[in-house]
Amino acid sequence: MADLANCPRCGNLFVKQNQDVCADCFKQEEEDFQKVYEFMRKKKNRMSTMNEVAEATGVDKHLIQKWLVQRRIHPGEFPNLTYDCERCGTQIYEGRLCLDCAGDLQNDLKEEAEAKTIAEQEQENRDAKVYYNVQQENKWRD
Repeated sequence: MADLANCPRCGNLFVKQNQDVCADCFKQEEEDFQKVYEFMRKKKNRMSTMNEVAEATGVDKHLIQKWLVQRRIHPGEFPNLTYDCERCGTQIYEGRLCLDCAGDLQNDLKEEAEAKTIAEQEQENRDAKVYYNVQQENKWRD
């Protein structure tokens, strides 16, 4: 379903469907993508860093990062194009989190899944207070 939104680049109102920017800004982004792609296609530029590509093409680093995250630019072909992990800022080649942050997140999720609820903890406390008689005498012997 389409929603109305303000374009994050220019602020104009647009119908948000498949793109996250308005049609005019999308057209500009595509032109910028072609600039970056043409620059990176040249063999001498394939080892360029993010700053070098941004400076040579005049395209914002955040836009290049967006294309890396979307996998429009493949990091395997351009090994020096890295961007920041969304959690800690470490330079990464793909995804949104570095391996350390992804591992921490997985561990936190495991711990949370294994953690006992308040009701389970209260039940354990009640069970711990119950007195069990181990030696029972049978009063009804024949």
